[in-house]
Amino acid sequence: MIAELQCVVLDCPDPQALAAFYRALLGGNVNQPDRRWAVGADWATLHAPSGLVLAFQRAADHLPPRWPDPTRPQQFHLDFGVPDLDRAQEQVLAVGATLLDGDTGGRGWRIFADPAGHPFCLVRH
Repeated sequence: MIAELQCVVLDCPDPQALAAFYRALLGGNVNQPDRRWAVGADWATLHAPSGLVLAFQRAADHLPPRWPDPTRPQQFHLDFGVPDLDRAQEQVLAVGATLLDGDTGGRGWRIFADPAGHPFCLVRH
């Protein structure tokens, strides 16, 4: 092993707002003290109960992906397991997500965008 994943960092226009969105989705603590990072106006973190750490970095010229437009591709996405897609959809929409592609055909996942435009999936587990 060469390295250990510390966190996933998402560029965005408003780090605090995006951290709050993901806290509503995953639970956990926004800007929990952590010797690895200094938080501030341009950087926020979320320590999720699962141990996952997400970080949010201000990018003044952030252009969100336009899924599925290949001229501005998604670049990456996060998958979140949920027991009930319908209930989880209601919840993420209520905290600011946008539905990009619903579960047509019973495939078991739905695609959303967070408030900064990053795609993510809710996957039935």
